[in-house]
Amino acid sequence: MTRPVDSGIIFLARIALAVLFLWSGVMKLLGYAGFVGYLHSKGVPFVQIAAPIATAVEVLGGLLLVIGFKVRPLALFMAAYTVATAVLGHDFWNIVDPALQRDMVIHFWKNIGIAGGFLLLFVTGAGRLSVDGARVPRGGLRP
Repeated sequence: MTRPVDSGIIFLARIALAVLFLWSGVMKLLGYAGFVGYLHSKGVPFVQIAAPIATAVEVLGGLLLVIGFKVRPLALFMAAYTVATAVLGHDFWNIVDPALQRDMVIHFWKNIGIAGGFLLLFVTGAGRLSVDGARVPRGGLRP
């Protein structure tokens, strides 16, 4: 069972992760042509499919994090997505400019750290302040 203070901290963690993905997803929508161009420049295959999927994952994933719905499977999915975006979008090993390479290294490891946060969310569940938490009886297992 999750203590109330734990649920509050888990809620804040969900919001912190959600803000990042909601912001990124909305920026992708607002600058969709630029995002598609970026994916092309990175050599991402099937950009016409990948771009709307990435945008939807970030917006819908962020919203689901905020409300705390199906957080355990969502956290695993978002961890995998975040690692994939690190490898595809922050490929520092292909950069020759030292300043740009340093920037890409930082972004790569930032994504790996975010994936770690999602793995912790998978272990803890959504907490009581969530749709998942509201669906479990108070004496039952935590969501």
